[in-house]
Parts: sequence; structure tokens; C-alpha cells
Amino acid sequence: MKNKIYQTTILTFLIILNSCNSNNQTTDLEVNRELVKKYHKVWSDGQVAVLETFMSPDFVCHFINNIEWKGIEGTKNEISSHRKSFPYWKEEIVDIIAEGDKVVTRYKSTGTQQGEFNGLDSTGNKVTIYETSIYRIANGKLVEQWGFPDALGLENQINTKKGTYQ
Repeated sequence: MKNKIYQTTILTFLIILNSCNSNNQTTDLEVNRELVKKYHKVWSDGQVAVLETFMSPDFVCHFINNIEWKGIEGTKNEISSHRKSFPYWKEEIVDIIAEGDKVVTRYKSTGTQQGEFNGLDSTGNKVTIYETSIYRIANGKLVEQWGFPDALGLENQINTKKGTYQ
């Protein structure tokens, strides 16, 4: 009888323990991935008004080439400014990995320089670079980004004569 009570107790404990270990982690990771996909979409379509729905007012972006901006307004300004230089800028996610409160993307960015960029007048050059970014999410909002663009590749493609970049 004691053995049956013991087995029932252990079985009940395991069922409760398993139900506590729900798919929340998986769901949270998927929600985080979708949030980052929305951010890449804004870079691609320029619809900066939607940033307020998924970005923290305390957002900070750090780019490896010593560029930093803060907040939703800072992000709106950066995206709008970049899209003046590259009006049809597109970001296509190649890889996306989520773990804990972080999401990492590797993405292909393409565009044609049609406005001033880093002091260089419009060249009309088409560019393709690969970038990697690490994002931190808190309370369902994007709060931080570390960006690693191929800045040298971008610079080389812009500075070369139209159509001669290899």
C-alpha cells in the first residue's frame, strides 16, 4: 500500500512538474524572433511609425563603426536618413537564432545609393552587404542592438566606378 501511495505521489509530482515546464520558453523565443523580423521590415519598407508598437523608448543601438543612436525618435531619424541615401534599401534575413532574451540575425542588405552618404554624393551604385546584429528584448520590446555591418564592403562598393565592383 505504501509503495502504491509513493508511486502515485511521484507520478503526480512529475505531471505537475511537466505542466509547469510549458512551452513558454519556445513561445517567448518565437515572439522575440517575430519582433526582430518586424524591425528588419521597417528598415526595408521605411514605415517608421510602427516602431512605437515594439520598441522601448530606452532603445540603444551600437554599431561597430562607432555609430550609436538612442530611443524611438533616434531610430526613426536613422532609418529615414539611411533611406534618403538608399531609398529602396532591403534587408533579407538569412539566419535567425534566438536564445533567452537575445536574437541574432545575419542578413543581406541591398540598395542603390541615390543620395548623399557619409559625405559622398549620389553614385547610383548598387550595393550588397551582409550584416549581423544582436538584439536584446525585455518586456516584449526591443531594447538594444549591436550591429556589425560590412562597412568596408559598403564603402568599397560606393567608391568604385559604377558597375566595376567585383
